[in-house]
Amino acid sequence: MSSAPTVAELSAPYANFLINPLAPDAGGVCSVCLTFTDGYRTCYPCGHRPRFADATLAISYSVAFGQLHTALAQYKRRQGRVAGALQLQLAAVLWRFLRAHEPCLASHAGVERFELVTTVPSGDQARDVAHPLPRIVGELVGDTRDRYRRLLARSGTAVAARTVDPGKFNPTQELAGEAVLLIDDTWASGASVQSAAGALKTAGAGPIAVLVIGRHVNREYGDNAARLRTLPRGFDWDRCAVHRGDAVPVA
Repeated sequence: MSSAPTVAELSAPYANFLINPLAPDAGGVCSVCLTFTDGYRTCYPCGHRPRFADATLAISYSVAFGQLHTALAQYKRRQGRVAGALQLQLAAVLWRFLRAHEPCLASHAGVERFELVTTVPSGDQARDVAHPLPRIVGELVGDTRDRYRRLLARSGTAVAARTVDPGKFNPTQELAGEAVLLIDDTWASGASVQSAAGALKTAGAGPIAVLVIGRHVNREYGDNAARLRTLPRGFDWDRCAVHRGDAVPVA
């Protein structure tokens, strides 16, 4: 009888195309979202829109139309066995990374640990009901399962695309200063995650850290293609962009 695959086994193939983001103080990198900049401390969106998250971190760069980008698109659009397999694999990636680096992100946010974990709701109310990310974080990932709460719901407020507005989401409960880990699959403009962080602050949350699986990068923009070529190939599970100490292996 074959045993179920482990977290390490499910996540291992992703090391072939995950890309470790640069540190926020590396120079030429946005200190908030880790995208490439032209020497500025922040990219334009992070520098010119409200910011409510106290810390942000991406597991990997997600290059447009690359393998991670495709997985992050298909896990919530496909049905059946393909969707199920992608969800298990991405859950394993998230679990493996959190086991090693959640303390790094907590330190970056100025807290010892995150008391609550939640996800950014889909921008579409109808899609949000069936979105697989809450299941991944609230059921599949062992390190977040017991702390997961669905703290936000999409409101009926019309918000323009790429606009940071906490009114985009309704808190589902009042908070009392708890530190919250806010998880999303992709950071593109950052508008949704910052809006969600703002709604959590309105509800009474304490420090909020955002973790995304992929920080979207358009290879065709500016000198991004050249910048990507300078990055090491072969994802290193033992480091993150804000690493603070020894990584913990996951079986």
